[in-house]
Amino acid sequence: MSHREEAEVQISELALLCSMFPREEEFSVTDQLALAELKHYAENGSAEVPSSKVQFTLNVKTELPNASVVEFSMACALPLKYPAVPPEITVRSSLLSRSQQVQLNLELRRFLEQQCPQEPCVLSAREWLKDHAAAYMGREPSPAPRSPLQPEGTTFTRLWIYSHHIYNKQKRKSILDWAKELSLSGFCMPGKPGVVCVEGLQSSCEEFWSRVRRLTWKRILIRHREDFSLEGGGQAEVQNQRKFSTLEEKCFDARGARGNHMDLGQLYHFLEEKGCADIFQMYFGVEGC
Repeated sequence: MSHREEAEVQISELALLCSMFPREEEFSVTDQLALAELKHYAENGSAEVPSSKVQFTLNVKTELPNASVVEFSMACALPLKYPAVPPEITVRSSLLSRSQQVQLNLELRRFLEQQCPQEPCVLSAREWLKDHAAAYMGREPSPAPRSPLQPEGTTFTRLWIYSHHIYNKQKRKSILDWAKELSLSGFCMPGKPGVVCVEGLQSSCEEFWSRVRRLTWKRILIRHREDFSLEGGGQAEVQNQRKFSTLEEKCFDARGARGNHMDLGQLYHFLEEKGCADIFQMYFGVEGC
């Protein structure tokens, strides 16, 4: 199946979901720009490959044995190669503990990989959730096995995020606010391209990325990731791994008609001062000077 045929399958499945669940509280596309790009790509032979995945939310209600009704949220993203590859689905509920949620999502992923290979499967995922979700409300799943070198909560992570551009003031504010909330340090360079670095406990970095990637972007990705094991996981060890004291917005002599092009030479020297000069080539494909 070609990319365009896969795009057509995605559009057909989204249309079916929209017809089955017409109310916004049941089904909503969270990235309309990505959907428009997908439709344009499917309908125009010369169109560029979409830069973003279509993302949407399905809310599922299921009844517990005590007759109470619980709602689960399915946050879905369709990779360009879907249905040749499985969808990215994360199930959430305020009534699930963290370990219950992790186990539920792990078993849903296994179900999709084993039972729905290379087939549209969002509805199958929804039905599986309706049939199985209640079982997680009354038990604490066994924790997943983990390496003795990386016990839970003792991994320090640094994410280097690349965006086609970062202009929107609300997005920039959210990046700063979320980093503060999650005790992350680093920096954000707005403009075109946009660069974000966050560092801190692994779980906090992953939560930050989960929030950021669900905003509307032309293109955003993790360009590089660093993970470091911490022996005890104490604050002193975390602080020793940090290269940045807080997370702040950095502008380097903005130029261009919109003032949106930063001086990349100054960015390189800033990274060099922080001991991160090698990252510059990973971002831009050239060595700094």
